[in-house]
Amino acid sequence: MLEPAHLELSGERLRVVYHLDGLDDTEARALARHICVEQTVEFPADLIPADDDISLHIIGQIEHFAESEGGHVATISYAAECTAYQLPQLMNVVFGNISLLPGIRVESLDLPASVLAAFPGPRFGVEGLRRLLNAHHRPILATALKPMGTPLHVLAEMTYDFAAAGIDLIKDDHGLSSQPFANFERRVELCTAALARANADHGTHAVYLPSLNVGADRTFQAAAMARDAGAKGALLLPGLYGYDTMRAVAADDALGLVVMSHPSMLGAFTSPPRHGMSHALVLGTLARLAGADVSVFPNHSGRFSFAPQQCAAIAHALGEPLGRLAPAFPAPAGGMTLQRIPEMVEFYGNDVVMLIGGELHRGDRGGQARAMRRAADRGQR
Repeated sequence: MLEPAHLELSGERLRVVYHLDGLDDTEARALARHICVEQTVEFPADLIPADDDISLHIIGQIEHFAESEGGHVATISYAAECTAYQLPQLMNVVFGNISLLPGIRVESLDLPASVLAAFPGPRFGVEGLRRLLNAHHRPILATALKPMGTPLHVLAEMTYDFAAAGIDLIKDDHGLSSQPFANFERRVELCTAALARANADHGTHAVYLPSLNVGADRTFQAAAMARDAGAKGALLLPGLYGYDTMRAVAADDALGLVVMSHPSMLGAFTSPPRHGMSHALVLGTLARLAGADVSVFPNHSGRFSFAPQQCAAIAHALGEPLGRLAPAFPAPAGGMTLQRIPEMVEFYGNDVVMLIGGELHRGDRGGQARAMRRAADRGQR
């Protein structure tokens, strides 16, 4: 038996809703109790005095338990201090060890004020990005430089054409890293120069977002190089190198970058229907906590299998009140076409980033980009 622990705690708790799949009532209750211990002390509970602060406050507490479709739902709370007020440890408490068990899905997260206060969230958010782009009411337009293997001078020409046509955000395709044929430094130099010329020639306010898919040891160096070259934003991939890396880039005042989050690898969390984490949490709440101004995700009826209700939940999580964090833009993408713009505005409203990539290359890319701008202007609500 351990010596009793006496801790100074605030009493604030975060609450996590877990769906427990395919178990009877007794099994599900046992699993919920196991989560309470595994996600905190990871220690035999019978060896901890029942009347000390570890048992009373540190070990998770089941606050609600009920049957749900296909299983049970348990709301478990944890002391705010367990998170260390840091994003990696917050995620560790929410879904660390138990992610190794089958049939557990994190549905939602309710954070107390003290935890929310630890995260600045989006630097620009919806209103700040609108001011930067001088686009105050309409949907924001975005595209990607692709395909992989395109000569760098051609990517620069694309950047000019898209900016001149009124596209607001021009990002690297997430597959562009610093391959021998796509050197990061040279690509950024050429594309930022092309963007600056287009903005000067046509009075536009486009922003170029190079992909920081360059390795952890080079991430901040690459971000600083892009900023010095004139880039005002960056594309980050938290599924590959962590939400906290994205948070650190977004929070760096010396960089001051617009951050667009890309969903590469995050499908490993969201795609299993009975395991992992909900679409709204992964692509909405966590992206916002990590400082994304724009979160890219697959739109329904595109190349991927997201359902309309999942897309709506992501958009809601990006915009709902969350402490002092600014709302962020949803960017539904994945095989979108010009013909779908009115429908997408109807579904998401004006506070949306319309991201269309490969389809803008069917014919004259400048003409296609101008058609995209016209369609968005006509479709705005």
